[in-house]
Amino acid sequence: MNFLLKFIIILIIFLKSNEYADAQILQSRVMFFNTENYFDTFDDDKTLDDDFTPTGSYHWTWEKFTAKRNALSKIIIAVGEGKTPSIIGLCEIENRFVLNQLVNETPLAKFEYRIVHHNSPDSRGIDVALLYNPSDFELLYQNFYEISKDFKTREILYAKGIFHGVDTLHVFVNHFPSKRGGAKASESRRMAAAMELKRLCDSVNKAGNNANILIMGDFNDTPNSEPVTNTLQAKDSFDKINERDLYNLALPLMKKGEGTIKYQGVWEFIDLMFVSGNMLNGTGKISCSQSDFKIFKAPYLFEKDNAFVGKKPKRTFTGMKYNGGISDHLPVYIQLTVEK
Repeated sequence: MNFLLKFIIILIIFLKSNEYADAQILQSRVMFFNTENYFDTFDDDKTLDDDFTPTGSYHWTWEKFTAKRNALSKIIIAVGEGKTPSIIGLCEIENRFVLNQLVNETPLAKFEYRIVHHNSPDSRGIDVALLYNPSDFELLYQNFYEISKDFKTREILYAKGIFHGVDTLHVFVNHFPSKRGGAKASESRRMAAAMELKRLCDSVNKAGNNANILIMGDFNDTPNSEPVTNTLQAKDSFDKINERDLYNLALPLMKKGEGTIKYQGVWEFIDLMFVSGNMLNGTGKISCSQSDFKIFKAPYLFEKDNAFVGKKPKRTFTGMKYNGGISDHLPVYIQLTVEK
């Protein structure tokens, strides 16, 4: 190779390195996990938590609690694959105490996660929560929104912050009412939750253009359900992106037969994420694509499905018997691209 050719190659490498230095690209993950009854061992006389006490029906001891706590921290670290998630949405957590235990008494402590939490009006005392790394997400505002005055359920968590110092990110964490009492009979409650969530997103969009909205949660409904498609009005086509619309990231995976829970031998997708079109059209400083949304499927999250074919998530309890697992849900996450 002659001297001139070597010089040209070195010059190209130098110019490229300066180009990347000017526009630094980094990857950052956001995850959601239904922790399935992450309760402490103490009786709260204001909620129906008696089953999860040492003398309750589950004989929920401190040893069992700490085993679950430590397992949850292991999953969070594993989802990050070398760098823990910037933001973590959680549901089915009992209170601030269990969150403090998770972020302060496990290997997560060195990452100094902060907590967004509020005791919900749910009769069992289970709440939604947000953990965030203050180095990645500068929290500006937080609030909790009641779904309805007619029934008690988890509120919608809203957090607004500066993501990696480049732009505002609006985050919503949800745990929609369950199908207890029948899917159709309970659908009106999920419709009410979707209606309030849509109102909040519309409010964010009205406040300014190019809003980066990220919605996550256990919706107790599939991506093609009435509350998601008609009430929330989440789009399922990624061909033409409108920056103010919401886009349903889970539907393509559901069509492939994937899911986050297994009910009577069939995988169902109810742990969902949605983003605003502004994050999908490639024009903003925080961006992603549908393929950046994934289910976390580490082998230790599963056990053999003896009643049906294949495997299923390994739960903490099978009926009333302690099973030593973590959750009946699988975590989901999205990898966001940030241009600094």
